[in-house]
Amino acid sequence: MSSSTVRSCFLLSLLALTSFALAASSSPPQVKTRSGAVQGKDDGKVKSFLGIPYAAPPVGELRWKAPEPVAKWSGAKNATEFGSHCMQGNVFGDMVFHDPGASEDCLTLNVWVPDKHVDPKMAVMVWIYGGGFVAGTTSEARQDGYQLAQQGGVIVVSMNYRLGIFGFMVHPELAKESGHNSAGNYGLLDQLLALKWVHDNIAAFGGDPGNVTIFGESAGSFSVSAQMASPLAKGLFQRAIGESGAAFSRSGLSFEAMSVRAEKDAALVKEKLGVSTLAELRAIPAEKLLEPFAPPKSRGFDFGPDVDGYFLPESVSAIFAAGKQNDVALIAGWNHDEGSFEIAYAPKKPTAESFKAQAQKDFGDKADEFLKLYPADTDARAFRSAQDFAGDQFIALSTWNWIEAQSKTGRQPVYRYRFDMAPFNKNPDAPRLGAYHSAEIEYVFGQLDSKTDVVWRESDRTVSDMMQKYWSNFAKSGNPNGAGLPNWPPYTAADGWPVMILTAQPAAKKDDLRERYLFLSKEWAKPKQ
Repeated sequence: MSSSTVRSCFLLSLLALTSFALAASSSPPQVKTRSGAVQGKDDGKVKSFLGIPYAAPPVGELRWKAPEPVAKWSGAKNATEFGSHCMQGNVFGDMVFHDPGASEDCLTLNVWVPDKHVDPKMAVMVWIYGGGFVAGTTSEARQDGYQLAQQGGVIVVSMNYRLGIFGFMVHPELAKESGHNSAGNYGLLDQLLALKWVHDNIAAFGGDPGNVTIFGESAGSFSVSAQMASPLAKGLFQRAIGESGAAFSRSGLSFEAMSVRAEKDAALVKEKLGVSTLAELRAIPAEKLLEPFAPPKSRGFDFGPDVDGYFLPESVSAIFAAGKQNDVALIAGWNHDEGSFEIAYAPKKPTAESFKAQAQKDFGDKADEFLKLYPADTDARAFRSAQDFAGDQFIALSTWNWIEAQSKTGRQPVYRYRFDMAPFNKNPDAPRLGAYHSAEIEYVFGQLDSKTDVVWRESDRTVSDMMQKYWSNFAKSGNPNGAGLPNWPPYTAADGWPVMILTAQPAAKKDDLRERYLFLSKEWAKPKQ
């Protein structure tokens, strides 16, 4: 055979191999899960699998039951669009969904897999959205996992879970039929089943089921702390990140005892719906069941998690105090201006006089001590102190209590942060809310451009890149630090309880507000008068 013939054969073979590779890469990606194959989409940077069912539809007799595994299917299920969001009212105006709409059949999850990565088994980050346990879904653009997966070199998963009356109603008949004398927390049990799905299936996507990080914001952060406390979640994750909130609160999302909630919820549904038996409640169409518990008829916060004796054998704080929590490495913190919404939209703005009067009402003979920690010698300082105190009541103190509890009884490292970036609204008449509650979400996910009413600066993009690196580094190794990043020390007494300030000039500094949280914890530990 001549040399020219050999070269021609080689070139033809190379062309055939190249054509095959191109055809293979242009084919939609398929992955076989334990329930069946799913077909996603691949743009050459990230493979996206959206709307994968992880549980049987919780409808009919499955309404208000622990989720059951999804039935197996044949063929490849299309996984290129988000699934329906769970039933909810229009509680938060800033939530914009990109899905088919509301449905009780909503228990789906999403998986984003980076095309380029160095780890043969990738770390997995499982996101739990916030929304007060009454609103939210995975299809919001600000929490799309595409960019975080690509930039962080991790697999990102997010799941829908039941909300409001569908996810958290407590009823005596539910406890009787449960098999373990518990009721409520169906939304938390949905999250748990999604974590089990990840454990069983993520290896098929290239993920490491032994290296899973759960992370969430607001109610999602409360959920992370609850999953850490639940014995049912043992072994399903190895790290945790909590952004603004924990199940250590004395008000609001307070995780009341099941017995208390059963009485309250039974009376409430009788009043609003005119029925009382479980059979009658299950017969009501989903839209009619939701209506009296959603705006405009209700603020929407009628149902939330409880201490059910099953998912949570005791309160979350008691479980941590006894050292019975799932002991995993933890990042937790909150935003600088968590209380800005409450103060900015209050009918009357706080003054030095009004803030001092409120301090006397709330703390009596401890008011002077309180005012040393939240000074109010001028109207301007009183306004700032009122905002700080509102944020501490709302979010910061519960998160601080979680961090402290894990530091005391856990053996794994804890890292604390404060997010200080203040998105600048284009509207000159909009109130300046600073680093408001939920502001960090777009930064964590690298989705700044999903929010179009903000003037994004180069510093915002720099901080977003930095946070994605910190979060993904932590997911990979349990340590957020890495090349080119400012050092983030663990939260220890020896180092002055350092807090990483996430801003355009990031730096760790000793906690200079510790006395505030020690004071509030002591005062609010006393029985309510």
